Amino acid sequence: MRSDPVASPAAAGAAPRHVAVIMDGNGRWARQRHRPRAAGHQAGVRAAREVVRVCRDRKVEVLTLFAFSQENWQRPANEVGLLMELFVRTLGREIESLHRNEVRIRFIGDHAPFPPRLRELMQKAEARTAGNGRLTLAIAAGYGGQWDILQAARAVCAAGEPFSAANLEARLNTFGLPHPDLLIRTGGERRISNFLIWQMAYAELYFTDTLWPDFREADFDAALAWYAGRDRRFGRVAEQA
Repeated sequence: MRSDPVASPAAAGAAPRHVAVIMDGNGRWARQRHRPRAAGHQAGVRAAREVVRVCRDRKVEVLTLFAFSQENWQRPANEVGLLMELFVRTLGREIESLHRNEVRIRFIGDHAPFPPRLRELMQKAEARTAGNGRLTLAIAAGYGGQWDILQAARAVCAAGEPFSAANLEARLNTFGLPHPDLLIRTGGERRISNFLIWQMAYAELYFTDTLWPDFREADFDAALAWYAGRDRRFGRVAEQA
């Protein structure tokens, strides 16, 4: 996988190197079924597992899942606690399966507020899968796009380096990954919700009303088909692209 961070021009029909997903709709999915929100989050884990498999099969290089935003800390304490427990259980259960399938795990975000047990598991998962190269699964947990830019800017200033786009880029949590080519947001909302706001400058934005727990292989392939029809110019005219 190339390490250049910025997406390069691609002809219509090309597959995305990096797909980012805002997994929205777990709570509404549970409410429609008169079930607790925790049931929606558990169903969302199953959808995430399927999308990881599909990305691996479709030879996507990077999949970034927005698992927990910094704003999510404002949710009711019992729901946050359940989410932390779900993270721990899911991570502990999935590490070996991801490793066998040559998936590399990478976590982005501010993890200081997370429970020590969860931070330990995150570190173990990254170490266990560090040598894998079939797919990079970046999990955005405790992440916010504005926070990422701010912490990168502070790091550049602390290092006494010239303030430039390249130096800022090198301090972002996603450094070394290509910028997202395609953003998929489920659940019907049409916004990016403070997710990878620097990195998605030229991403194609695909919104679907499908709630995340109902998102399946066919839905992902529909997003890829839509992306394949896009003419990505990056500011160039058609003849240049």
